[in-house]
Amino acid sequence: MADEPLKVYLVAGELSGDLLGAGLMRALKARHGAVEFRGIGGARMLAEGIDSRYPLETLSVMGLVEVVRHLPRLLRVRRELRRDALAWQPDIMVGIDAPDFNLGLERALRTAGITTAHYVSPTVWAWRQGRVRGIARSVDAMLTFLPFEAAFYARHGVPVAFVGHPLADELPLENDRRAARRALDLEPAGAVLAVLPGSRASEIRFMGAPFLDAVERLCLARPALRVVIPAATPERHRELTALLAARPVLDGRVTLLDGQAREAMVAADVVLLTSGTAALEAMLCHRSMLVAYRMAPASFWLARRLVKTEWISLPNLIARETLVPELIQEAVTPEAIAERLGALLDAGDGRAALEARFATMHAALQRDASRRAAEALEALVAGRPLPPSVAPETDPEAG
Repeated sequence: MADEPLKVYLVAGELSGDLLGAGLMRALKARHGAVEFRGIGGARMLAEGIDSRYPLETLSVMGLVEVVRHLPRLLRVRRELRRDALAWQPDIMVGIDAPDFNLGLERALRTAGITTAHYVSPTVWAWRQGRVRGIARSVDAMLTFLPFEAAFYARHGVPVAFVGHPLADELPLENDRRAARRALDLEPAGAVLAVLPGSRASEIRFMGAPFLDAVERLCLARPALRVVIPAATPERHRELTALLAARPVLDGRVTLLDGQAREAMVAADVVLLTSGTAALEAMLCHRSMLVAYRMAPASFWLARRLVKTEWISLPNLIARETLVPELIQEAVTPEAIAERLGALLDAGDGRAALEARFATMHAALQRDASRRAAEALEALVAGRPLPPSVAPETDPEAG
Protein backbone atom coordinates (compact mmCIF):
# COMPACT_ATOMS: atom_id res chain seq x y z
CA MET A 1 0.00 0.00 0.00
CA ALA A 2 1.04 3.64 -0.31
CA ASP A 3 3.47 5.28 2.14
CA GLU A 4 0.89 7.86 3.26
CA PRO A 5 -0.69 7.03 6.62
CA LEU A 6 -3.92 5.09 6.42
CA LYS A 7 -6.55 7.10 8.30
CA VAL A 8 -9.13 4.92 10.07
CA TYR A 9 -12.08 6.27 12.07
CA LEU A 10 -13.24 3.69 14.64
CA VAL A 11 -16.24 3.91 16.97
CA ALA A 12 -16.61 1.25 19.67
CA GLY A 13 -19.45 1.35 22.16
CA GLU A 14 -18.56 -1.08 24.96
CA LEU A 15 -15.79 -3.25 26.41
CA SER A 16 -16.24 -6.06 23.89
CA GLY A 17 -15.96 -3.50 21.09
CA ASP A 18 -12.80 -2.09 22.65
CA LEU A 19 -11.27 -5.57 22.58
CA LEU A 20 -12.25 -6.10 18.94
CA GLY A 21 -11.06 -2.64 17.99
CA ALA A 22 -7.65 -3.15 19.59
CA GLY A 23 -7.17 -6.41 17.68
CA LEU A 24 -8.17 -4.74 14.43
CA MET A 25 -5.79 -1.82 15.08
CA ARG A 26 -2.88 -4.20 15.71
CA ALA A 27 -3.64 -6.11 12.52
CA LEU A 28 -3.84 -2.92 10.44
CA LYS A 29 -0.55 -1.62 11.85
CA ALA A 30 1.14 -4.96 11.17
CA ARG A 31 -0.01 -4.89 7.55
CA HIS A 32 0.32 -1.21 6.76
CA GLY A 33 2.83 0.30 9.15
CA ALA A 34 1.75 3.94 9.13
CA VAL A 35 -1.85 4.11 10.40
CA GLU A 36 -3.67 6.90 12.22
CA PHE A 37 -6.75 6.13 14.33
CA ARG A 38 -9.45 8.46 15.58
CA GLY A 39 -12.97 8.07 16.99
CA ILE A 40 -14.07 6.39 20.24
CA GLY A 41 -12.20 3.63 22.03
CA GLY A 42 -11.44 2.31 25.49
CA ALA A 43 -8.27 1.42 27.33
CA ARG A 44 -7.13 -1.26 24.88
CA MET A 45 -7.70 0.93 21.83
CA LEU A 46 -6.02 3.87 23.56
CA ALA A 47 -2.98 1.66 24.13
CA GLU A 48 -2.92 0.96 20.39
CA GLY A 49 -2.90 4.67 19.59
CA ILE A 50 -6.46 5.86 18.94
CA ASP A 51 -7.24 9.54 19.41
CA SER A 52 -10.49 9.00 21.29
CA ARG A 53 -12.86 11.96 21.07
CA TYR A 54 -15.11 10.64 23.88
CA PRO A 55 -14.73 8.03 26.63
CA LEU A 56 -15.82 4.52 25.70
CA GLU A 57 -18.62 4.68 28.29
CA THR A 58 -20.31 7.48 26.33
CA LEU A 59 -22.32 4.93 24.30
CA SER A 60 -22.78 2.30 27.03
CA VAL A 61 -26.47 2.80 27.73
CA MET A 62 -28.62 -0.26 28.48
CA GLY A 63 -32.40 -0.60 28.54
CA LEU A 64 -35.18 1.22 26.73
CA VAL A 65 -35.85 3.74 29.49
CA GLU A 66 -32.16 4.59 29.81
CA VAL A 67 -31.78 4.99 26.05
CA VAL A 68 -34.78 7.33 25.88
CA ARG A 69 -33.45 9.40 28.78
CA HIS A 70 -30.01 9.74 27.17
CA LEU A 71 -31.23 10.06 23.58
CA PRO A 72 -30.62 13.84 23.22
CA ARG A 73 -27.04 13.42 24.43
CA LEU A 74 -26.43 10.41 22.15
CA LEU A 75 -27.77 12.27 19.13
CA ARG A 76 -25.54 15.24 19.96
CA VAL A 77 -22.50 12.96 20.22
CA ARG A 78 -23.32 11.37 16.88
CA ARG A 79 -23.62 14.79 15.21
CA GLU A 80 -20.30 15.87 16.69
CA LEU A 81 -18.59 12.66 15.57
CA ARG A 82 -19.96 13.20 12.07
CA ARG A 83 -18.49 16.71 11.99
CA ASP A 84 -15.21 15.47 13.40
CA ALA A 85 -14.91 12.64 10.87
CA LEU A 86 -15.78 14.91 7.93
CA ALA A 87 -13.15 17.41 9.03
CA TRP A 88 -10.52 14.66 9.46
CA GLN A 89 -11.44 12.88 6.17
CA PRO A 90 -10.55 9.28 7.02
CA ASP A 91 -9.92 6.65 4.36
CA ILE A 92 -12.58 4.51 6.06
CA MET A 93 -14.92 4.63 9.05
CA VAL A 94 -15.66 1.40 10.94
CA GLY A 95 -18.47 1.07 13.47
CA ILE A 96 -17.73 -1.73 15.93
CA ASP A 97 -20.99 -3.29 17.16
CA ALA A 98 -23.35 -0.71 18.84
CA PRO A 99 -25.58 -0.84 15.72
CA ASP A 100 -28.30 1.51 16.97
CA PHE A 101 -25.70 4.26 17.25
CA ASN A 102 -23.16 3.34 14.59
CA LEU A 103 -25.40 2.54 11.63
CA GLY A 104 -26.84 6.06 11.69
CA LEU A 105 -23.35 7.56 11.82
CA GLU A 106 -22.18 5.24 9.07
CA ARG A 107 -25.07 6.25 6.84
CA ALA A 108 -24.39 9.96 7.34
CA LEU A 109 -20.70 9.56 6.53
CA ARG A 110 -21.30 7.28 3.56
CA THR A 111 -23.76 9.80 2.15
CA ALA A 112 -20.97 12.38 2.45
CA GLY A 113 -18.60 10.18 0.43
CA ILE A 114 -16.64 8.34 3.12
CA THR A 115 -16.22 4.56 2.83
CA THR A 116 -17.85 2.77 5.77
CA ALA A 117 -17.93 -0.73 7.24
CA HIS A 118 -19.62 -2.33 10.23
CA TYR A 119 -17.84 -4.94 12.36
CA VAL A 120 -20.17 -7.44 14.16
CA SER A 121 -23.53 -8.09 12.58
CA PRO A 122 -26.70 -7.17 14.46
CA THR A 123 -29.13 -10.10 14.68
CA VAL A 124 -31.02 -8.87 11.63
CA TRP A 125 -31.12 -12.45 10.31
CA ALA A 126 -33.24 -13.46 13.33
CA TRP A 127 -35.73 -10.64 13.71
CA ARG A 128 -36.70 -7.28 12.17
CA GLN A 129 -35.18 -8.44 8.90
CA GLY A 130 -36.39 -5.30 7.15
CA ARG A 131 -33.44 -3.53 8.81
CA VAL A 132 -31.18 -5.03 6.15
CA ARG A 133 -32.34 -2.36 3.69
CA GLY A 134 -31.13 0.38 6.02
CA ILE A 135 -27.87 -1.48 6.58
CA ALA A 136 -27.34 -1.65 2.80
CA ARG A 137 -27.62 2.14 2.66
CA SER A 138 -25.28 2.61 5.61
CA VAL A 139 -22.25 0.46 4.84
CA ASP A 140 -19.98 -0.46 1.99
CA ALA A 141 -19.42 -3.81 3.72
CA MET A 142 -20.50 -5.86 6.72
CA LEU A 143 -17.85 -7.90 8.56
CA THR A 144 -19.41 -10.95 10.21
CA PHE A 145 -18.26 -13.48 12.78
CA LEU A 146 -20.38 -16.39 11.53
CA PRO A 147 -20.87 -17.96 8.10
CA PHE A 148 -24.67 -17.98 8.15
CA GLU A 149 -24.63 -14.23 8.84
CA ALA A 150 -22.48 -13.66 5.76
CA ALA A 151 -24.79 -15.81 3.65
CA PHE A 152 -27.79 -13.78 4.81
CA TYR A 153 -26.19 -10.49 3.74
CA ALA A 154 -25.01 -11.96 0.42
CA ARG A 155 -28.56 -13.09 -0.30
CA HIS A 156 -29.78 -9.54 0.33
CA GLY A 157 -27.11 -7.98 -1.87
CA VAL A 158 -25.04 -6.41 0.93
CA PRO A 159 -21.26 -6.69 0.41
CA VAL A 160 -19.96 -8.92 3.19
CA ALA A 161 -16.81 -10.57 4.52
CA PHE A 162 -16.94 -13.53 6.90
CA VAL A 163 -13.84 -13.00 9.06
CA GLY A 164 -14.29 -15.76 11.63
CA HIS A 165 -14.93 -15.46 15.35
CA PRO A 166 -12.34 -13.93 17.71
CA LEU A 167 -13.44 -16.33 20.45
CA ALA A 168 -12.59 -19.25 18.16
CA ASP A 169 -9.13 -17.74 17.69
CA GLU A 170 -8.74 -17.40 21.46
CA LEU A 171 -9.75 -20.95 22.41
CA PRO A 172 -7.41 -23.85 21.52
CA LEU A 173 -8.48 -26.55 19.09
CA GLU A 174 -7.41 -29.13 21.67
CA ASN A 175 -8.32 -28.93 25.36
CA ASP A 176 -7.47 -31.05 28.37
CA ARG A 177 -10.41 -32.27 30.45
CA ARG A 178 -8.20 -33.89 33.08
CA ALA A 179 -6.14 -30.72 33.56
CA ALA A 180 -9.30 -28.64 33.93
CA ARG A 181 -10.58 -31.05 36.57
CA ARG A 182 -7.33 -30.85 38.49
CA ALA A 183 -7.55 -27.04 38.41
CA LEU A 184 -11.06 -27.20 39.87
CA ASP A 185 -10.15 -29.91 42.43
CA LEU A 186 -12.41 -32.48 40.76
CA GLU A 187 -11.74 -36.20 40.52
CA PRO A 188 -10.32 -37.20 37.12
CA ALA A 189 -12.88 -39.98 36.71
CA GLY A 190 -16.65 -39.84 37.07
CA ALA A 191 -19.34 -37.71 35.46
CA VAL A 192 -19.21 -33.92 35.79
CA LEU A 193 -22.04 -31.57 34.87
CA ALA A 194 -21.41 -27.83 34.38
CA VAL A 195 -24.43 -25.57 34.93
CA LEU A 196 -24.47 -22.00 33.56
CA PRO A 197 -27.83 -20.39 34.39
CA GLY A 198 -26.86 -16.97 32.98
CA SER A 199 -25.08 -13.74 33.78
CA ARG A 200 -28.14 -11.51 34.26
CA ALA A 201 -30.41 -11.26 37.30
CA SER A 202 -33.45 -11.95 35.08
CA GLU A 203 -31.88 -15.19 33.85
CA ILE A 204 -31.27 -16.41 37.40
CA ARG A 205 -34.85 -15.46 38.23
CA PHE A 206 -36.30 -17.49 35.36
CA MET A 207 -33.75 -20.31 35.04
CA GLY A 208 -32.15 -20.74 38.46
CA ALA A 209 -34.90 -22.74 40.17
CA PRO A 210 -35.71 -25.17 37.31
CA PHE A 211 -31.99 -25.74 36.69
CA LEU A 212 -31.25 -26.54 40.34
CA ASP A 213 -34.43 -28.62 40.74
CA ALA A 214 -33.26 -30.68 37.76
CA VAL A 215 -29.78 -30.98 39.26
CA GLU A 216 -31.34 -32.19 42.50
CA ARG A 217 -33.20 -34.94 40.61
CA LEU A 218 -30.04 -36.00 38.81
CA CYS A 219 -27.94 -36.08 41.97
CA LEU A 220 -30.51 -38.28 43.71
CA ALA A 221 -30.50 -40.68 40.75
CA ARG A 222 -26.71 -40.53 40.20
CA PRO A 223 -24.83 -40.46 43.52
CA ALA A 224 -21.42 -40.11 41.84
CA LEU A 225 -22.34 -37.07 39.74
CA ARG A 226 -20.38 -33.89 40.49
CA VAL A 227 -21.78 -30.47 39.54
CA VAL A 228 -19.92 -27.19 39.01
CA ILE A 229 -21.73 -23.87 38.70
CA PRO A 230 -19.71 -20.80 37.64
CA ALA A 231 -21.22 -17.57 38.98
CA ALA A 232 -20.70 -14.80 36.43
CA THR A 233 -20.59 -11.97 39.00
CA PRO A 234 -20.58 -11.52 42.79
CA GLU A 235 -24.31 -10.67 42.57
CA ARG A 236 -25.05 -13.93 40.72
CA HIS A 237 -22.95 -15.78 43.32
CA ARG A 238 -25.14 -14.45 46.13
CA GLU A 239 -28.34 -15.32 44.27
CA LEU A 240 -27.15 -18.85 43.49
CA THR A 241 -25.97 -19.35 47.08
CA ALA A 242 -29.49 -18.52 48.29
CA LEU A 243 -31.04 -20.97 45.81
CA LEU A 244 -28.63 -23.73 46.85
CA ALA A 245 -29.34 -23.13 50.56
CA ALA A 246 -32.94 -24.16 49.93
CA ARG A 247 -31.76 -27.51 48.49
CA PRO A 248 -29.76 -29.32 51.21
CA VAL A 249 -29.61 -32.47 49.06
CA LEU A 250 -26.99 -30.65 46.98
CA ASP A 251 -24.64 -30.00 49.92
CA GLY A 252 -21.25 -31.41 49.03
CA ARG A 253 -22.36 -32.27 45.50
CA VAL A 254 -22.22 -28.82 43.93
CA THR A 255 -19.18 -26.55 43.63
CA LEU A 256 -20.09 -22.90 43.20
CA LEU A 257 -17.29 -21.06 41.41
CA ASP A 258 -16.35 -17.40 41.10
CA GLY A 259 -16.28 -17.13 37.32
CA GLN A 260 -14.14 -19.85 35.67
CA ALA A 261 -16.93 -20.68 33.23
CA ARG A 262 -14.51 -21.83 30.55
CA GLU A 263 -12.63 -24.11 32.96
CA ALA A 264 -15.95 -25.56 34.16
CA MET A 265 -17.07 -26.33 30.61
CA VAL A 266 -13.77 -27.98 29.67
CA ALA A 267 -13.88 -30.08 32.87
CA ALA A 268 -17.46 -31.22 32.22
CA ASP A 269 -18.90 -34.14 30.31
CA VAL A 270 -22.14 -32.23 29.69
CA VAL A 271 -23.11 -28.56 30.04
CA LEU A 272 -26.54 -27.18 30.96
CA LEU A 273 -26.82 -23.55 29.96
CA THR A 274 -29.07 -20.65 29.20
CA SER A 275 -29.09 -19.80 25.51
CA GLY A 276 -26.66 -17.08 24.47
CA THR A 277 -22.94 -16.66 23.90
CA ALA A 278 -22.33 -19.44 26.45
CA ALA A 279 -23.64 -21.95 23.90
CA LEU A 280 -21.03 -20.83 21.39
CA GLU A 281 -18.32 -21.01 24.04
CA ALA A 282 -19.41 -24.53 25.04
CA MET A 283 -19.24 -25.53 21.38
CA LEU A 284 -15.73 -24.08 21.15
CA CYS A 285 -14.83 -26.10 24.27
CA HIS A 286 -16.19 -29.12 22.32
CA ARG A 287 -18.72 -30.11 24.96
CA SER A 288 -22.14 -31.73 24.69
CA MET A 289 -24.85 -29.44 26.00
CA LEU A 290 -28.51 -28.84 26.71
CA VAL A 291 -29.71 -25.32 25.93
CA ALA A 292 -32.75 -23.93 27.73
CA TYR A 293 -34.38 -20.53 27.80
CA ARG A 294 -37.40 -19.04 29.51
CA MET A 295 -38.54 -15.42 29.64
CA ALA A 296 -41.51 -13.34 30.77
CA PRO A 297 -44.71 -14.52 29.03
CA ALA A 298 -45.30 -11.17 27.31
CA SER A 299 -41.72 -11.12 25.98
CA PHE A 300 -42.07 -14.68 24.71
CA TRP A 301 -45.37 -13.85 23.00
CA LEU A 302 -43.67 -11.01 21.16
CA ALA A 303 -40.49 -12.95 20.36
CA ARG A 304 -42.47 -15.86 18.91
CA ARG A 305 -44.01 -13.46 16.38
CA LEU A 306 -40.80 -11.62 15.50
CA VAL A 307 -38.03 -14.22 15.50
CA LYS A 308 -37.61 -15.94 12.14
CA THR A 309 -35.15 -18.73 12.94
CA GLU A 310 -35.82 -22.41 13.59
CA TRP A 311 -33.26 -22.60 16.43
CA ILE A 312 -32.15 -20.36 19.29
CA SER A 313 -28.65 -21.73 19.96
CA LEU A 314 -25.63 -20.76 17.89
CA PRO A 315 -24.29 -24.33 17.45
CA ASN A 316 -27.55 -25.32 15.73
CA LEU A 317 -27.71 -22.09 13.72
CA ILE A 318 -24.14 -22.57 12.50
CA ALA A 319 -24.70 -26.24 11.61
CA ARG A 320 -28.26 -25.67 10.29
CA GLU A 321 -29.35 -28.83 12.06
CA THR A 322 -30.26 -29.86 15.58
CA LEU A 323 -26.95 -30.88 17.10
CA VAL A 324 -27.91 -29.50 20.51
CA PRO A 325 -31.27 -30.15 22.22
CA GLU A 326 -33.21 -26.97 23.04
CA LEU A 327 -35.94 -26.45 25.62
CA ILE A 328 -37.91 -23.22 25.34
CA GLN A 329 -40.46 -21.55 27.63
CA GLU A 330 -43.11 -24.06 28.83
CA ALA A 331 -40.79 -26.95 27.96
CA VAL A 332 -38.31 -25.73 30.60
CA THR A 333 -39.28 -27.98 33.51
CA PRO A 334 -37.07 -29.81 36.02
CA GLU A 335 -38.39 -33.14 34.75
CA ALA A 336 -37.60 -32.40 31.11
CA ILE A 337 -34.18 -30.96 31.91
CA ALA A 338 -33.21 -33.94 34.09
CA GLU A 339 -34.42 -36.42 31.46
CA ARG A 340 -32.44 -34.75 28.64
CA LEU A 341 -29.31 -34.39 30.76
CA GLY A 342 -29.51 -38.02 31.83
CA ALA A 343 -29.65 -39.11 28.20
CA LEU A 344 -26.64 -36.93 27.34
CA LEU A 345 -24.62 -38.24 30.30
CA ASP A 346 -25.33 -41.82 29.22
CA ALA A 347 -24.49 -41.22 25.55
CA GLY A 348 -20.75 -41.82 25.71
CA ASP A 349 -20.19 -42.60 22.02
CA GLY A 350 -22.64 -39.91 20.99
CA ARG A 351 -20.81 -37.34 23.10
CA ALA A 352 -17.47 -38.29 21.56
CA ALA A 353 -18.89 -37.93 18.03
CA LEU A 354 -20.41 -34.54 18.88
CA GLU A 355 -17.15 -33.34 20.42
CA ALA A 356 -15.38 -34.23 17.17
CA ARG A 357 -18.04 -32.38 15.17
CA PHE A 358 -17.65 -29.32 17.37
CA ALA A 359 -13.87 -29.42 16.89
CA THR A 360 -14.43 -29.32 13.12
CA MET A 361 -16.83 -26.39 13.46
CA HIS A 362 -14.33 -24.65 15.74
CA ALA A 363 -11.60 -24.98 13.12
CA ALA A 364 -13.90 -23.44 10.50
CA LEU A 365 -14.42 -20.36 12.70
CA GLN A 366 -10.74 -20.06 13.66
CA ARG A 367 -9.68 -17.77 10.82
CA ASP A 368 -7.58 -15.06 12.52
CA ALA A 369 -10.51 -12.66 12.61
CA SER A 370 -8.54 -9.46 13.22
CA ARG A 371 -6.24 -10.10 10.26
CA ARG A 372 -9.13 -10.99 7.95
CA ALA A 373 -11.06 -7.90 9.05
CA ALA A 374 -7.99 -5.78 8.29
CA GLU A 375 -7.71 -7.41 4.83
CA ALA A 376 -11.36 -6.61 4.10
CA LEU A 377 -10.94 -2.96 5.13
CA GLU A 378 -7.82 -2.61 2.97
CA ALA A 379 -9.75 -4.02 0.01
CA LEU A 380 -12.53 -1.48 0.55
CA VAL A 381 -10.08 1.42 0.74
CA ALA A 382 -8.27 0.24 -2.41
CA GLY A 383 -11.50 -0.39 -4.32
CA ARG A 384 -10.75 -4.11 -4.66
CA PRO A 385 -13.31 -6.94 -4.28
CA LEU A 386 -13.77 -8.23 -0.77
CA PRO A 387 -12.12 -11.56 0.11
CA PRO A 388 -14.32 -14.56 -0.78
CA SER A 389 -16.97 -15.26 1.86
CA VAL A 390 -19.13 -18.38 2.15
CA ALA A 391 -21.51 -20.50 0.15
CA PRO A 392 -25.25 -19.67 0.23
CA GLU A 393 -26.19 -23.02 1.78
CA THR A 394 -25.06 -21.61 5.14
CA ASP A 395 -27.92 -19.08 5.03
CA PRO A 396 -30.39 -19.91 7.85
CA GLU A 397 -33.26 -19.06 5.49
CA ALA A 398 -31.95 -21.04 2.50
CA GLY A 399 -33.62 -24.29 1.59
